[in-house]
Amino acid sequence: MDRVFAEMEFLARSANRGDVLTLVAEAPHDRGALAAETGASQPTLGRILRDFEERDWVRATERGYTATATGRLVAAGVTELSESLAAELHLREISEWLPVDDLGFDLKRLGEATITTPTQTRPSAPISRVIELIETADRVRVFSHAFNEQTLAAVVEWVADGGQFEGVFSAAAIDAVAHETGLRGQLKQLYAADDATIRVIEDDIPLAVTVADDTVSLLLRDEQGRLQAAVDTDDSDVKTWATARHSDYWASARPLDETDLAGDA
Repeated sequence: MDRVFAEMEFLARSANRGDVLTLVAEAPHDRGALAAETGASQPTLGRILRDFEERDWVRATERGYTATATGRLVAAGVTELSESLAAELHLREISEWLPVDDLGFDLKRLGEATITTPTQTRPSAPISRVIELIETADRVRVFSHAFNEQTLAAVVEWVADGGQFEGVFSAAAIDAVAHETGLRGQLKQLYAADDATIRVIEDDIPLAVTVADDTVSLLLRDEQGRLQAAVDTDDSDVKTWATARHSDYWASARPLDETDLAGDA
């Protein structure tokens, strides 16, 4: 293990080392090309390449320096670690609220996600971000444990303008809306709309996910139910997971009916 840590330290001491190894693992590069892409000086590149040759990570060919099989193995590890650390740094502020047990994709897929958090002047900024995504989409699919007032009002207006809405909500979420007179009226409007379909599932839905065309948004709450962030991405793996999860909930849910809309009326 000491040798492993020594090699990790060797790579970590210089960002150029990781960059050079990654480049020659992708394709042969001569020293001029490596200098252009890394910004490293020729003396620095000379030292790096000699060190790599001593480890049998690279070899010189007529086309330039190229990685050996073991060099490609190390380069793949460097890339994976770099992506993992970049994603962790990006998500660190909201990591405690990520429902990792319910997410069916690698968290690295959120490494470039847009994160919107509440501020003192915009406490509902995460909700506003989701509404923004809805209002610019043609088709929206949702599965959620809640249907908040702002989103409901925005969806009603958006559907009236031609948007297509397919939502799956927990029975508790629908019941909460139906027991508020104003919200119940909006829910009835959505229920009657030709381009909106709502289904209800009796079990709890642990997530609040919106798929607006090709963008997936997750609303994150803390243990007290306070909204902490909206995280949205157009990553294809995340969309595949979200659409599959929506389909699963959709298949096991029942259609919203008149009795769900009764509330206290």
